[in-house]
Amino acid sequence: MRIPRPRSLAAQLFAMQVVLVAAILAGFALFTYLTDRSQAEESARLQSRATAAAAARSPSVVDAVRSADPSAVLQPYAEALRKDAAMDFVVIMDPEGRRWTHPVPDRIGRTYLGHIEPALAGRIYSEQYVGTLGLSVRTVAPVYDGGKVVAIVSAGITVEEITEQVRDQVTALLAMAGAALALGGIGTYVINARLRRHTHGMNAAELGRMHDYHEAALHAVREGLMMLDGNRRIALANDGARELLGLGDDAVGRPVSDLGLPPPLTGALLASEPRVDEVHLSADRVVVVNTQPVVGGEQRGTVVTLRDHTDLQALSGELDSERGFTQALRSQAHEAANRLHTVVSLIELGRADEAVVFATAELELAQALTDRVVDAVGEPVLAALLLGKAAQANERGVELVLTEDSRIDDGVIPRTLPSRDLVTILGNLIDNAVDAASEAVTGSDGVPPRGERARVTVAARVEGGELLMRVGDTGAGVDPGDAAQVFRRGWSTHGAGRGLGLALVQQAVHRGRGTVDLARSPDGGAQFTVRLPLRPAEVTA
Repeated sequence: MRIPRPRSLAAQLFAMQVVLVAAILAGFALFTYLTDRSQAEESARLQSRATAAAAARSPSVVDAVRSADPSAVLQPYAEALRKDAAMDFVVIMDPEGRRWTHPVPDRIGRTYLGHIEPALAGRIYSEQYVGTLGLSVRTVAPVYDGGKVVAIVSAGITVEEITEQVRDQVTALLAMAGAALALGGIGTYVINARLRRHTHGMNAAELGRMHDYHEAALHAVREGLMMLDGNRRIALANDGARELLGLGDDAVGRPVSDLGLPPPLTGALLASEPRVDEVHLSADRVVVVNTQPVVGGEQRGTVVTLRDHTDLQALSGELDSERGFTQALRSQAHEAANRLHTVVSLIELGRADEAVVFATAELELAQALTDRVVDAVGEPVLAALLLGKAAQANERGVELVLTEDSRIDDGVIPRTLPSRDLVTILGNLIDNAVDAASEAVTGSDGVPPRGERARVTVAARVEGGELLMRVGDTGAGVDPGDAAQVFRRGWSTHGAGRGLGLALVQQAVHRGRGTVDLARSPDGGAQFTVRLPLRPAEVTA
Protein backbone atom coordinates (compact mmCIF):
# COMPACT_ATOMS: atom_id res chain seq x y z
CA MET A 1 0.00 0.00 0.00
CA ARG A 2 1.34 3.39 -0.95
CA ILE A 3 1.81 5.77 1.97
CA PRO A 4 0.16 9.09 1.19
CA ARG A 5 2.59 11.98 0.89
CA PRO A 6 2.15 14.72 3.51
CA ARG A 7 0.52 17.86 2.28
CA SER A 8 2.77 20.62 1.02
CA LEU A 9 3.73 23.54 3.21
CA ALA A 10 1.50 25.83 1.16
CA ALA A 11 -1.51 23.50 1.66
CA GLN A 12 -0.85 23.24 5.38
CA LEU A 13 -0.60 27.01 5.70
CA PHE A 14 -3.77 27.44 3.64
CA ALA A 15 -5.72 25.08 5.92
CA MET A 16 -4.33 26.75 9.03
CA GLN A 17 -5.19 30.21 7.76
CA VAL A 18 -8.74 29.21 6.78
CA VAL A 19 -9.34 27.62 10.20
CA LEU A 20 -7.85 30.65 11.92
CA VAL A 21 -9.98 33.12 9.97
CA ALA A 22 -13.10 31.00 10.58
CA ALA A 23 -12.37 30.78 14.31
CA ILE A 24 -11.83 34.55 14.52
CA LEU A 25 -15.07 35.29 12.66
CA ALA A 26 -17.03 32.79 14.79
CA GLY A 27 -15.67 34.32 17.98
CA PHE A 28 -16.45 37.79 16.73
CA ALA A 29 -19.99 36.72 15.79
CA LEU A 30 -20.59 35.18 19.24
CA PHE A 31 -19.23 38.25 20.97
CA THR A 32 -21.39 40.50 18.81
CA TYR A 33 -24.50 38.39 19.51
CA LEU A 34 -24.01 38.54 23.27
CA THR A 35 -23.20 42.24 23.15
CA ASP A 36 -26.18 43.05 20.93
CA ARG A 37 -28.55 41.04 23.16
CA SER A 38 -27.33 42.82 26.27
CA GLN A 39 -27.62 46.17 24.53
CA ALA A 40 -31.08 45.29 23.23
CA GLU A 41 -32.30 44.34 26.72
CA GLU A 42 -30.86 47.55 28.16
CA SER A 43 -32.48 49.57 25.37
CA ALA A 44 -35.82 47.85 26.05
CA ARG A 45 -35.53 48.64 29.78
CA LEU A 46 -34.82 52.32 29.10
CA GLN A 47 -37.63 52.52 26.54
CA SER A 48 -40.16 50.89 28.86
CA ARG A 49 -39.08 53.11 31.75
CA ALA A 50 -39.55 56.25 29.68
CA THR A 51 -42.98 55.09 28.47
CA ALA A 52 -44.23 54.11 31.94
CA ALA A 53 -42.97 57.35 33.51
CA ALA A 54 -44.59 59.45 30.79
CA ALA A 55 -47.95 57.74 31.24
CA ALA A 56 -47.75 58.03 35.04
CA ARG A 57 -47.22 61.78 34.83
CA SER A 58 -50.00 62.38 32.25
CA PRO A 59 -52.91 64.51 33.66
CA SER A 60 -55.38 62.65 31.46
CA VAL A 61 -54.58 59.45 33.31
CA VAL A 62 -55.35 61.13 36.66
CA ASP A 63 -58.59 62.52 35.29
CA ALA A 64 -59.58 59.10 33.95
CA VAL A 65 -58.91 57.49 37.33
CA ARG A 66 -61.33 59.96 38.93
CA SER A 67 -64.06 59.07 36.43
CA ALA A 68 -66.76 56.47 37.02
CA ASP A 69 -65.42 54.10 34.32
CA PRO A 70 -61.59 54.51 34.06
CA SER A 71 -61.25 51.60 31.70
CA ALA A 72 -63.39 53.18 29.01
CA VAL A 73 -61.14 56.26 28.94
CA LEU A 74 -57.76 54.66 29.56
CA GLN A 75 -57.94 51.71 27.10
CA PRO A 76 -57.82 53.86 23.92
CA TYR A 77 -55.12 56.05 25.48
CA ALA A 78 -52.96 53.02 26.47
CA GLU A 79 -53.24 51.40 23.03
CA ALA A 80 -52.30 54.60 21.25
CA LEU A 81 -49.33 55.06 23.59
CA ARG A 82 -48.26 51.42 23.09
CA LYS A 83 -48.18 51.76 19.35
CA ASP A 84 -46.45 55.14 19.38
CA ALA A 85 -43.73 53.96 21.83
CA ALA A 86 -43.30 50.55 20.10
CA MET A 87 -44.20 48.69 23.31
CA ASP A 88 -45.69 45.22 23.42
CA PHE A 89 -48.00 46.24 26.25
CA VAL A 90 -49.01 49.29 28.31
CA VAL A 91 -51.14 48.23 31.30
CA ILE A 92 -52.80 50.73 33.70
CA MET A 93 -54.25 49.24 36.89
CA ASP A 94 -55.69 50.25 40.26
CA PRO A 95 -53.53 50.05 43.42
CA GLU A 96 -54.80 46.52 44.03
CA GLY A 97 -53.51 45.27 40.67
CA ARG A 98 -56.80 44.97 38.71
CA ARG A 99 -56.18 45.89 35.06
CA TRP A 100 -58.01 48.86 33.50
CA THR A 101 -56.14 48.36 30.14
CA HIS A 102 -54.53 45.51 28.26
CA PRO A 103 -53.57 44.76 24.61
CA VAL A 104 -55.92 41.78 24.82
CA PRO A 105 -59.32 43.26 25.87
CA ASP A 106 -60.54 39.95 27.39
CA ARG A 107 -57.87 40.26 30.10
CA ILE A 108 -59.10 43.66 31.33
CA GLY A 109 -60.32 43.41 34.92
CA ARG A 110 -58.02 40.53 35.80
CA THR A 111 -55.14 40.72 38.25
CA TYR A 112 -51.78 41.96 36.94
CA LEU A 113 -48.95 39.37 36.91
CA GLY A 114 -45.81 40.96 38.31
CA HIS A 115 -44.43 42.90 41.25
CA ILE A 116 -46.21 46.15 42.13
CA GLU A 117 -44.94 46.58 45.72
CA PRO A 118 -42.04 48.96 44.74
CA ALA A 119 -44.50 51.14 42.81
CA LEU A 120 -46.91 51.27 45.76
CA ALA A 121 -43.90 52.40 47.81
CA GLY A 122 -43.41 55.26 45.36
CA ARG A 123 -40.50 53.90 43.27
CA ILE A 124 -40.17 53.25 39.52
CA TYR A 125 -39.11 49.60 39.22
CA SER A 126 -37.81 47.53 36.22
CA GLU A 127 -37.70 43.74 36.00
CA GLN A 128 -37.94 40.66 33.79
CA TYR A 129 -41.10 38.68 34.45
CA VAL A 130 -43.22 36.02 32.73
CA GLY A 131 -46.62 37.55 32.21
CA THR A 132 -49.62 36.72 30.04
CA LEU A 133 -47.61 37.62 26.89
CA GLY A 134 -44.53 35.64 27.97
CA LEU A 135 -41.17 36.70 29.37
CA SER A 136 -40.78 40.45 29.08
CA VAL A 137 -38.67 43.39 30.17
CA ARG A 138 -41.04 45.76 31.98
CA THR A 139 -41.08 48.90 34.11
CA VAL A 140 -43.75 49.67 36.75
CA ALA A 141 -44.40 53.33 37.77
CA PRO A 142 -46.83 54.86 40.33
CA VAL A 143 -49.52 57.45 39.41
CA TYR A 144 -49.98 60.17 42.05
CA ASP A 145 -53.02 62.33 42.83
CA GLY A 146 -52.65 64.70 45.74
CA GLY A 147 -49.63 62.86 47.04
CA LYS A 148 -51.39 59.50 47.02
CA VAL A 149 -50.80 56.53 44.65
CA VAL A 150 -54.11 56.20 42.84
CA ALA A 151 -53.00 53.94 39.96
CA ILE A 152 -50.03 51.98 38.59
CA VAL A 153 -48.64 51.95 34.99
CA SER A 154 -46.66 48.98 33.56
CA ALA A 155 -45.00 49.15 30.11
CA GLY A 156 -42.85 46.45 28.60
CA ILE A 157 -41.35 44.62 25.61
CA THR A 158 -41.35 40.84 25.34
CA VAL A 159 -37.99 39.02 25.23
CA GLU A 160 -39.17 37.25 22.10
CA GLU A 161 -39.33 40.59 20.36
CA ILE A 162 -35.83 41.44 21.62
CA THR A 163 -34.53 38.07 20.44
CA GLU A 164 -36.03 38.60 17.00
CA GLN A 165 -34.28 41.94 16.68
CA VAL A 166 -30.95 40.44 17.74
CA ARG A 167 -31.49 37.52 15.35
CA ASP A 168 -31.90 39.91 12.45
CA GLN A 169 -28.70 41.71 13.40
CA VAL A 170 -26.76 38.45 13.82
CA THR A 171 -28.05 37.18 10.46
CA ALA A 172 -26.70 40.28 8.76
CA LEU A 173 -23.45 39.90 10.71
CA LEU A 174 -23.09 36.25 9.68
CA ALA A 175 -23.67 37.18 6.05
CA MET A 176 -20.91 39.76 6.27
CA ALA A 177 -18.68 37.27 8.10
CA GLY A 178 -19.29 34.68 5.42
CA ALA A 179 -18.39 37.18 2.72
CA ALA A 180 -15.25 38.13 4.66
CA LEU A 181 -14.36 34.44 5.08
CA ALA A 182 -14.83 33.80 1.36
CA LEU A 183 -12.76 36.87 0.43
CA GLY A 184 -10.05 35.91 2.94
CA GLY A 185 -10.06 32.34 1.64
CA ILE A 186 -9.59 33.55 -1.94
CA GLY A 187 -6.76 35.87 -0.90
CA THR A 188 -5.16 33.10 1.17
CA TYR A 189 -5.41 30.68 -1.75
CA VAL A 190 -3.71 33.16 -4.09
CA ILE A 191 -0.91 33.78 -1.59
CA ASN A 192 -0.42 30.09 -0.95
CA ALA A 193 -0.41 29.30 -4.65
CA ARG A 194 2.52 31.68 -4.96
CA LEU A 195 4.14 30.07 -1.93
CA ARG A 196 3.61 26.64 -3.47
CA ARG A 197 5.50 27.73 -6.57
CA HIS A 198 8.39 29.05 -4.50
CA THR A 199 8.58 25.94 -2.28
CA HIS A 200 8.05 23.58 -5.25
CA GLY A 201 5.21 21.85 -3.45
CA MET A 202 7.39 20.63 -0.58
CA ASN A 203 6.15 20.32 2.98
CA ALA A 204 7.83 21.62 6.12
CA ALA A 205 9.65 18.34 6.86
CA GLU A 206 11.04 18.19 3.32
CA LEU A 207 12.19 21.80 3.51
CA GLY A 208 13.87 21.08 6.84
CA ARG A 209 15.68 18.06 5.42
CA MET A 210 16.74 20.05 2.37
CA HIS A 211 18.16 22.75 4.64
CA ASP A 212 20.12 20.13 6.60
CA TYR A 213 21.48 18.58 3.37
CA HIS A 214 22.27 22.07 2.10
CA GLU A 215 24.30 22.92 5.20
CA ALA A 216 26.09 19.56 5.18
CA ALA A 217 26.95 19.89 1.49
CA LEU A 218 28.33 23.40 1.96
CA HIS A 219 30.64 22.27 4.73
CA ALA A 220 31.65 19.07 2.92
CA VAL A 221 32.68 20.75 -0.34
CA ARG A 222 36.32 21.72 -0.16
CA GLU A 223 36.07 24.15 -3.05
CA GLY A 224 34.96 27.64 -2.17
CA LEU A 225 31.35 28.58 -2.82
CA MET A 226 29.86 32.05 -2.40
CA MET A 227 26.52 33.58 -3.28
CA LEU A 228 26.16 37.33 -3.72
CA ASP A 229 22.82 39.11 -3.63
CA GLY A 230 21.67 41.81 -6.04
CA ASN A 231 23.46 44.48 -3.97
CA ARG A 232 26.79 42.61 -4.26
CA ARG A 233 26.74 41.60 -0.62
CA ILE A 234 27.74 38.14 0.55
CA ALA A 235 24.59 36.12 1.12
CA LEU A 236 26.38 32.82 1.71
CA ALA A 237 29.97 31.60 2.02
CA ASN A 238 31.08 28.08 2.89
CA ASP A 239 34.20 27.08 4.82
CA GLY A 240 36.27 26.72 1.67
CA ALA A 241 35.49 30.26 0.50
CA ARG A 242 36.27 31.71 3.92
CA GLU A 243 39.62 29.93 3.96
CA LEU A 244 40.63 30.80 0.40
CA LEU A 245 39.74 34.49 0.73
CA GLY A 246 40.68 34.89 4.39
CA LEU A 247 37.17 35.92 5.42
CA GLY A 248 36.05 36.24 9.03
CA ASP A 249 32.85 35.06 10.70
CA ASP A 250 31.20 38.43 9.99
CA ALA A 251 31.64 38.18 6.22
CA VAL A 252 28.00 37.30 5.47
CA GLY A 253 26.05 40.48 4.81
CA ARG A 254 29.11 42.60 4.00
CA PRO A 255 29.64 44.16 0.54
CA VAL A 256 32.37 42.52 -1.54
CA SER A 257 34.06 45.90 -1.98
CA ASP A 258 34.59 46.11 1.81
CA LEU A 259 36.42 42.78 2.20
CA GLY A 260 39.87 44.21 1.45
CA LEU A 261 40.55 41.78 -1.41
CA PRO A 262 43.00 42.67 -4.21
CA PRO A 263 41.36 44.95 -6.83
CA PRO A 264 41.54 42.41 -9.71
CA LEU A 265 39.86 39.74 -7.57
CA THR A 266 37.23 42.21 -6.36
CA GLY A 267 36.55 43.23 -9.96
CA ALA A 268 36.05 39.60 -10.98
CA LEU A 269 33.55 39.03 -8.13
CA LEU A 270 31.61 42.19 -8.97
CA ALA A 271 31.55 41.61 -12.74
CA SER A 272 28.10 41.41 -14.29
CA GLU A 273 29.25 38.99 -16.99
CA PRO A 274 30.32 35.38 -16.30
CA ARG A 275 34.00 34.69 -15.55
CA VAL A 276 35.45 31.28 -16.44
CA ASP A 277 38.62 29.82 -14.87
CA GLU A 278 40.27 33.15 -14.15
CA VAL A 279 43.41 32.95 -12.01
CA HIS A 280 43.62 35.58 -9.26
CA LEU A 281 45.76 36.16 -6.21
CA SER A 282 44.48 36.72 -2.71
CA ALA A 283 46.79 37.60 0.15
CA ASP A 284 47.95 34.01 0.65
CA ARG A 285 46.45 31.97 -2.18
CA VAL A 286 46.28 31.52 -5.90
CA VAL A 287 42.60 30.92 -6.70
CA VAL A 288 40.72 30.04 -9.85
CA VAL A 289 37.49 32.05 -10.01
CA ASN A 290 34.29 31.16 -11.84
CA THR A 291 31.21 33.38 -11.62
CA GLN A 292 27.69 32.98 -12.97
CA PRO A 293 25.08 35.75 -12.58
CA VAL A 294 21.61 34.69 -11.43
CA VAL A 295 19.09 36.50 -13.62
CA GLY A 296 15.33 36.40 -13.80
CA GLY A 297 14.03 39.57 -15.41
CA GLU A 298 16.60 41.46 -13.35
CA GLN A 299 19.95 40.57 -11.88
CA ARG A 300 19.33 38.86 -8.58
CA GLY A 301 22.88 37.99 -7.60
CA THR A 302 25.93 35.94 -8.51
CA VAL A 303 27.13 32.41 -7.76
CA VAL A 304 30.91 32.23 -7.29
CA THR A 305 33.07 29.10 -7.13
CA LEU A 306 36.70 29.21 -6.01
CA ARG A 307 39.39 26.56 -6.44
CA ASP A 308 42.73 26.57 -4.67
CA HIS A 309 45.46 26.79 -7.29
CA THR A 310 48.32 27.56 -4.90
CA ASP A 311 49.91 24.12 -4.75
CA LEU A 312 49.33 23.52 -8.44
CA GLN A 313 50.94 26.86 -9.31
CA ALA A 314 53.92 26.05 -7.10
CA LEU A 315 54.26 22.61 -8.66
CA SER A 316 53.97 24.18 -12.10
CA GLY A 317 56.80 26.58 -11.22
CA GLU A 318 58.90 23.71 -9.91
CA LEU A 319 58.16 21.76 -13.07
CA ASP A 320 59.25 24.71 -15.22
CA SER A 321 62.45 24.93 -13.18
CA GLU A 322 63.09 21.21 -13.60
CA ARG A 323 62.38 21.45 -17.32
CA GLY A 324 64.83 24.32 -17.65
CA PHE A 325 67.38 22.45 -15.55
CA THR A 326 66.98 19.40 -17.78
CA GLN A 327 67.46 21.48 -20.90
CA ALA A 328 70.55 23.07 -19.36
CA LEU A 329 71.96 19.64 -18.51
CA ARG A 330 71.23 18.46 -22.04
CA SER A 331 73.07 21.45 -23.43
CA GLN A 332 75.95 20.94 -21.00
CA ALA A 333 76.13 17.29 -22.00
CA HIS A 334 76.37 18.36 -25.62
CA GLU A 335 79.09 20.90 -24.76
CA ALA A 336 80.92 18.30 -22.66
CA ALA A 337 80.93 15.94 -25.62
CA ASN A 338 82.41 18.68 -27.79
CA ARG A 339 85.08 19.41 -25.18
CA LEU A 340 85.83 15.71 -24.83
CA HIS A 341 86.30 15.41 -28.59
CA THR A 342 88.62 18.44 -28.43
CA VAL A 343 90.68 16.83 -25.64
CA VAL A 344 90.91 13.53 -27.55
CA SER A 345 91.92 15.32 -30.71
CA LEU A 346 94.66 17.25 -28.87
CA ILE A 347 96.02 14.00 -27.44
CA GLU A 348 95.98 12.36 -30.87
CA LEU A 349 97.95 15.34 -32.20
CA GLY A 350 100.56 14.78 -29.51
CA ARG A 351 99.62 17.87 -27.55
CA ALA A 352 98.87 16.21 -24.21
CA ASP A 353 99.92 19.18 -22.12
CA GLU A 354 97.49 21.47 -23.95
CA ALA A 355 94.77 18.82 -23.57
CA VAL A 356 95.29 18.69 -19.79
CA VAL A 357 95.22 22.48 -19.48
CA PHE A 358 92.01 22.71 -21.56
CA ALA A 359 90.22 19.98 -19.61
CA THR A 360 91.21 21.15 -16.13
CA ALA A 361 90.26 24.78 -16.89
CA GLU A 362 86.69 23.79 -17.73
CA LEU A 363 86.54 21.43 -14.76
CA GLU A 364 87.80 24.03 -12.32
CA LEU A 365 85.29 26.60 -13.58
CA ALA A 366 82.32 24.27 -13.05
CA GLN A 367 83.60 22.82 -9.79
CA ALA A 368 84.32 26.24 -8.25
CA LEU A 369 80.65 27.28 -8.23
CA THR A 370 79.52 23.85 -7.01
CA ASP A 371 81.98 23.92 -4.14
CA ARG A 372 80.99 27.48 -3.27
CA VAL A 373 77.27 26.66 -3.14
CA VAL A 374 77.68 23.41 -1.21
CA ASP A 375 80.01 25.03 1.30
CA ALA A 376 77.85 28.13 1.93
CA VAL A 377 74.30 26.75 1.68
CA GLY A 378 73.62 23.80 3.95
CA GLU A 379 69.92 23.83 3.22
CA PRO A 380 69.65 21.09 0.54
CA VAL A 381 66.60 22.52 -1.25
CA LEU A 382 68.15 25.96 -1.68
CA ALA A 383 71.53 24.46 -2.66
CA ALA A 384 69.92 22.32 -5.36
CA LEU A 385 67.91 25.34 -6.57
CA LEU A 386 71.02 27.51 -6.86
CA LEU A 387 72.96 24.82 -8.76
CA GLY A 388 70.07 24.31 -11.16
CA LYS A 389 69.58 28.04 -11.73
CA ALA A 390 73.33 28.44 -12.25
CA ALA A 391 73.23 25.83 -15.01
CA GLN A 392 70.23 27.55 -16.65
CA ALA A 393 71.88 30.97 -16.40
CA ASN A 394 75.15 29.65 -17.88
CA GLU A 395 73.18 28.20 -20.79
CA ARG A 396 71.86 31.71 -21.53
CA GLY A 397 75.26 33.31 -21.14
CA VAL A 398 74.61 34.73 -17.68
CA GLU A 399 76.99 34.20 -14.79
CA LEU A 400 75.35 33.43 -11.44
CA VAL A 401 77.50 34.61 -8.51
CA LEU A 402 76.99 33.70 -4.85
CA THR A 403 78.34 36.43 -2.57
CA GLU A 404 81.14 35.68 -0.10
CA ASP A 405 79.01 36.54 2.93
CA SER A 406 76.31 34.01 1.99
CA ARG A 407 75.84 31.37 4.68
CA ILE A 408 72.82 29.19 5.56
CA ASP A 409 73.53 26.16 7.75
CA ASP A 410 71.41 23.05 7.55
CA GLY A 411 68.58 23.04 10.10
CA VAL A 412 68.48 26.81 10.56
CA ILE A 413 65.31 27.34 8.57
CA PRO A 414 62.26 26.31 10.69
CA ARG A 415 59.30 24.30 9.47
CA THR A 416 57.18 27.42 9.58
CA LEU A 417 58.98 28.49 6.38
CA PRO A 418 58.04 25.78 3.85
CA SER A 419 60.71 24.82 1.35
CA ARG A 420 58.18 25.30 -1.43
CA ASP A 421 57.77 28.97 -0.51
CA LEU A 422 61.56 29.45 -0.44
CA VAL A 423 61.82 27.89 -3.89
CA THR A 424 59.02 30.14 -5.14
CA ILE A 425 60.69 33.28 -3.80
CA LEU A 426 64.31 32.65 -4.76
CA GLY A 427 63.54 30.81 -8.01
CA ASN A 428 61.29 33.54 -9.42
CA LEU A 429 63.67 36.31 -8.39
CA ILE A 430 66.61 34.56 -10.10
CA ASP A 431 64.56 33.84 -13.24
CA ASN A 432 63.56 37.51 -13.55
CA ALA A 433 67.15 38.62 -12.92
CA VAL A 434 68.53 36.23 -15.55
CA ASP A 435 65.97 37.52 -18.07
CA ALA A 436 66.85 41.14 -17.33
CA ALA A 437 70.62 40.56 -17.36
CA SER A 438 70.63 38.57 -20.62
CA GLU A 439 68.43 41.13 -22.43
CA ALA A 440 70.54 44.10 -21.26
CA VAL A 441 73.89 42.90 -22.71
CA THR A 442 72.66 41.21 -25.92
CA GLY A 443 72.58 43.32 -29.06
CA SER A 444 70.16 43.01 -31.94
CA ASP A 445 72.49 40.42 -33.53
CA GLY A 446 72.59 38.37 -30.33
CA VAL A 447 76.21 39.36 -29.52
CA PRO A 448 77.19 41.36 -26.42
CA PRO A 449 77.98 44.88 -27.71
CA ARG A 450 80.86 45.62 -25.34
CA GLY A 451 82.07 42.12 -24.65
CA GLU A 452 80.41 42.31 -21.22
CA ARG A 453 79.18 39.19 -19.48
CA ALA A 454 75.74 39.33 -17.89
CA ARG A 455 75.77 38.62 -14.20
CA VAL A 456 73.26 37.82 -11.45
CA THR A 457 74.42 38.20 -7.86
CA VAL A 458 72.72 36.17 -5.13
CA ALA A 459 73.14 36.66 -1.37
CA ALA A 460 71.55 34.24 1.09
CA ARG A 461 72.34 34.39 4.79
CA VAL A 462 70.91 34.51 8.30
CA GLU A 463 71.03 38.00 9.74
CA GLY A 464 69.52 39.25 13.00
CA GLY A 465 67.06 36.37 13.39
CA GLU A 466 65.89 36.73 9.80
CA LEU A 467 66.55 34.88 6.58
CA LEU A 468 67.86 37.39 4.05
CA MET A 469 67.76 36.63 0.32
CA ARG A 470 68.98 39.31 -2.08
CA VAL A 471 69.09 39.02 -5.87
CA GLY A 472 70.63 41.70 -8.09
CA ASP A 473 71.41 41.81 -11.80
CA THR A 474 73.25 43.79 -14.44
CA GLY A 475 70.08 44.51 -16.39
CA ALA A 476 68.35 47.76 -17.21
CA GLY A 477 66.63 47.99 -13.81
CA VAL A 478 63.06 49.04 -13.07
CA ASP A 479 61.67 52.46 -13.89
CA PRO A 480 60.93 54.30 -10.60
CA GLY A 481 57.44 55.00 -11.87
CA ASP A 482 56.76 51.26 -12.10
CA ALA A 483 58.18 50.37 -8.68
CA ALA A 484 54.74 50.26 -7.08
CA GLN A 485 53.33 48.01 -9.83
CA VAL A 486 55.98 45.30 -10.18
CA PHE A 487 54.27 42.97 -7.71
CA ARG A 488 50.86 43.32 -9.30
CA ARG A 489 49.69 40.27 -11.17
CA GLY A 490 49.91 40.85 -14.91
CA TRP A 491 52.62 43.53 -14.77
CA SER A 492 55.50 42.58 -17.08
CA THR A 493 57.88 44.07 -19.60
CA HIS A 494 57.60 40.92 -21.75
CA GLY A 495 54.05 41.40 -22.99
CA ALA A 496 50.73 39.66 -22.24
CA GLY A 497 50.59 36.30 -20.51
CA ARG A 498 53.44 37.11 -18.13
CA GLY A 499 53.73 38.93 -14.81
CA LEU A 500 52.85 36.16 -12.33
CA GLY A 501 56.30 35.44 -10.83
CA LEU A 502 56.74 38.57 -8.70
CA ALA A 503 53.10 38.39 -7.59
CA LEU A 504 53.75 34.84 -6.33
CA VAL A 505 56.92 36.09 -4.62
CA GLN A 506 54.99 38.74 -2.73
CA GLN A 507 52.31 36.21 -1.81
CA ALA A 508 54.85 33.72 -0.43
CA VAL A 509 56.58 36.51 1.50
CA HIS A 510 53.22 37.52 2.95
CA ARG A 511 52.59 33.96 4.10
CA GLY A 512 55.95 34.00 5.85
CA ARG A 513 55.13 37.40 7.49
CA GLY A 514 58.18 38.91 5.82
CA THR A 515 59.01 41.87 3.60
CA VAL A 516 60.28 42.32 0.06
CA ASP A 517 61.94 45.53 -1.15
CA LEU A 518 63.02 46.80 -4.56
CA ALA A 519 66.14 48.96 -4.97
CA ARG A 520 68.90 49.76 -7.47
CA SER A 521 71.59 47.10 -7.74
CA PRO A 522 75.28 48.08 -7.44
CA ASP A 523 75.69 46.37 -10.83
CA GLY A 524 73.22 48.81 -12.38
CA GLY A 525 70.10 46.65 -12.57
CA ALA A 526 67.30 45.85 -10.13
CA GLN A 527 67.88 44.37 -6.68
CA PHE A 528 65.18 42.58 -4.67
CA THR A 529 65.70 41.99 -0.94
CA VAL A 530 63.53 39.53 0.96
CA ARG A 531 63.55 39.24 4.75
CA LEU A 532 61.70 36.39 6.50
CA PRO A 533 61.56 36.01 10.30
CA LEU A 534 62.98 32.69 11.53
CA ARG A 535 61.38 32.61 14.97
CA PRO A 536 57.99 30.78 14.94
CA ALA A 537 56.41 33.45 17.17
CA GLU A 538 57.08 36.01 14.45
CA VAL A 539 55.92 33.80 11.61
CA THR A 540 52.67 32.51 13.09
CA ALA A 541 49.87 35.04 12.80
